[in-house]
Amino acid sequence: MFIAIARPAVEPTGPDAVAVPGSPAIAAMSPRALHARLLENAALRRMRGVERRRCNRHEDARYWLHAAPVAVQRASALREHTSFAPLP
Repeated sequence: MFIAIARPAVEPTGPDAVAVPGSPAIAAMSPRALHARLLENAALRRMRGVERRRCNRHEDARYWLHAAPVAVQRASALREHTSFAPLP
């Protein structure tokens, strides 16, 4: 039996630190835009985890609820790395 490996119709062209399925890749973002996108990504992950928990999909819920703080940590690291004003 012959199996052909098909390449995806759309391939990423550059790095995207906050890739979310279905979102377009943005090649060059300002640090503030990237920070905002990371925080939005964390909120989406948290909502996804809560939704999975409501559906009694506990393994998926644990994954997504653990992934949310990771995105917040990335946003915090970006804020420390760039010259943002310190948070109160």
